Amino acid sequence: MPDSENTTSPAPFSFDDSPIARELADLTSRRKVLAEVKVEFDGSTRVFTVSNQKGGVGKTTTTVNLAAGLASVGARVLVIDLDPQGNSSTALGIPHSADVASIYDVLIDEEPLADVIQTSPESPNLLCAPSTIHLAGAEIELVSQVAREHRLRTALETYLAENHVDFVFIDCPPSLGLLTINAFTAATEVLIPIQCEYYALEGLSQLLGSVSMIQKHLNPALHLSTILLTMYDGRTRLAQQVADEVRTHFPDRVLTTVIPRSVRVSEAPSFGQTVIAYDGQSAGAVAYREAAVEIARRGLAQNSEEGAH
Repeated sequence: MPDSENTTSPAPFSFDDSPIARELADLTSRRKVLAEVKVEFDGSTRVFTVSNQKGGVGKTTTTVNLAAGLASVGARVLVIDLDPQGNSSTALGIPHSADVASIYDVLIDEEPLADVIQTSPESPNLLCAPSTIHLAGAEIELVSQVAREHRLRTALETYLAENHVDFVFIDCPPSLGLLTINAFTAATEVLIPIQCEYYALEGLSQLLGSVSMIQKHLNPALHLSTILLTMYDGRTRLAQQVADEVRTHFPDRVLTTVIPRSVRVSEAPSFGQTVIAYDGQSAGAVAYREAAVEIARRGLAQNSEEGAH
């Protein structure tokens, strides 16, 4: 008969050791860190084009949530919606019906940018130059315009001479037409969202080729500064492999923060909100706020290095 003292019963299940509990504890500590974050802004304006010629990578989602994340830590942010679908305008709660003054009027009729900008109901720090359906025809109308590639840049420079914002995010269509070329010519930084799925790097060399062409012919200041990994599912080996591959190719450009797959992030636009307004405590909102802080701090570090040289 076996000695009863030597028999070991299985340890009782503890919720504290479960993956869900660990995830919740991690999220709680990250929220605490974010609640105490202080970000200083040095008075310069950073202008980003958010671009990826591959559709469905979270380009518009990234644009509006990074903008809202930066606004939440005190930055003044302008989103320019250059996509005829107007999804950025929708997510920021900005009316963009056909009769609203929009970025179309700026590009085609040379209206001042200040006349079309609206303030998002989410935050007084969050501004948007909306898109309307008229923008769908702007590609064709721009062809015959004088200085057609520089229209947005000229309007933005005029606006920034009289109004201060810390960040400008330009959300452009997935195709490389005159609207996207205007975005590249107006910006100094390119931010690429890359989803952690099959074919993630597909089209990236084409996009980098476009950036190089714009640098050479229209805007020497343009450079790829930031890559954000989106739709990350930590349970799959594929997501980890894609993340590792992107980090190997672009070690200095990829943000440490990754954006997880999140129901809340997907739901928010249908309520005319960013995920930060819709559910600011959710994993998606926390990740976008962390990414926003990281972008702000990287810019400050870069500026101080340049100042030192």
